[in-house]
Amino acid sequence: MSSVQDTHEAPPPPSSRNLASGRKRPRPSLILSNEPTPGAPPGTLLVADPNKPKMYLIDYCLEHIVEKWIDSVDEAVPYLIDDRPSVTWIDVQGIGHKPTFERLGEIFGIHPLALEDVVNVPQRPKSDVYPGQQVIICRMAQSNVKGALVTEQIAIVFGKGFVLTVQEEPSADVLEPVRERIRKGRQLIRTGGADYLAYALFDAIIDGFYPVLEKLSDTLDDIELDALTGKDGTAHRIHDVKRDLLALRRTIWPQREVANSLLRDGSPHIQEHTRLYLRDTYDHAVQVMDMVETFREIASGLMDLHLSGVSNRMNEIMKVLTIISTIFLPLTFIAGVYGMNFDTKVSPYNMPELEWRYGYPASIGLMLLSVAGLFVFYWRKGWIGNRRRDP
Repeated sequence: MSSVQDTHEAPPPPSSRNLASGRKRPRPSLILSNEPTPGAPPGTLLVADPNKPKMYLIDYCLEHIVEKWIDSVDEAVPYLIDDRPSVTWIDVQGIGHKPTFERLGEIFGIHPLALEDVVNVPQRPKSDVYPGQQVIICRMAQSNVKGALVTEQIAIVFGKGFVLTVQEEPSADVLEPVRERIRKGRQLIRTGGADYLAYALFDAIIDGFYPVLEKLSDTLDDIELDALTGKDGTAHRIHDVKRDLLALRRTIWPQREVANSLLRDGSPHIQEHTRLYLRDTYDHAVQVMDMVETFREIASGLMDLHLSGVSNRMNEIMKVLTIISTIFLPLTFIAGVYGMNFDTKVSPYNMPELEWRYGYPASIGLMLLSVAGLFVFYWRKGWIGNRRRDP
């Protein structure tokens, strides 16, 4: 066997760039952003971006690997010759340039319905079989530098000797581990064929949910501490987490069904040995779905906990105000009694203590004694301080 020759003719691949923008995307619409008008013919492509998408090509077999950026789809044609033993992976980043995708449809023989699903986003994750190729539509989940959830559609089109991935935007992705496996020359992926590469990409997309869920788990832990104290703004944070979890659920649920259908129903374009590995992907999708459901229940419980904390906080405030009011109540009563205008000369029973030399100190002492008595009473009851009476 000849030595492995690695030819790198390009800068680092797309995933080496981070999500530097840090901005949170708008919430995804429930309808297609490029939805054709009612009655439009099937296969209609509603894209009108003059900028060409970025395209990254990797051609590999057991003996060699070539990877480079390409400016035109036609540059990939020499790598698609039928008698070549290699697998050609073209990663297209951006879906707005109509001539590029029309040319892709011609070169790879993509069915117009499949090309429409690839370009018109967002689509529900699914898997469709066409003559000579198969299309898997799925969604990729990531967290940007600010920790906000970002989801993006990615399509995987594969057939004999080629894999075509179409990403919604030229941004970072979760496919870098697959590129590294190809570069390191691991025999299984270098000899597994195009269907194995498609499986590896689909598996990497499912595994990409784990870092997102890990960050959401840390966020829920932080929110739990704030919910116990009734901190301001906690309700908004809980609402944001619940919204992200709902978006993840809408994303992972159909992808779990895609993995199940690929494993259960099979496909003429997927070899039997590749189907064995799809079991692992399906298990990961089920596990991600379980984690999403668990986190949703935790988030709902945190909202109840937050409302309970706010109510307890309000009760504490009302208790303090009530104690202050009851302490001043006897003071008000004593001051009111001695503020009555009775003439002591008319009757000896009209407040004779007003004529007493120590009347004023005695009234002040009575007030202080009443305050001290109420404090002791409240403390023994456990209404103030940390004292708790034994049952």
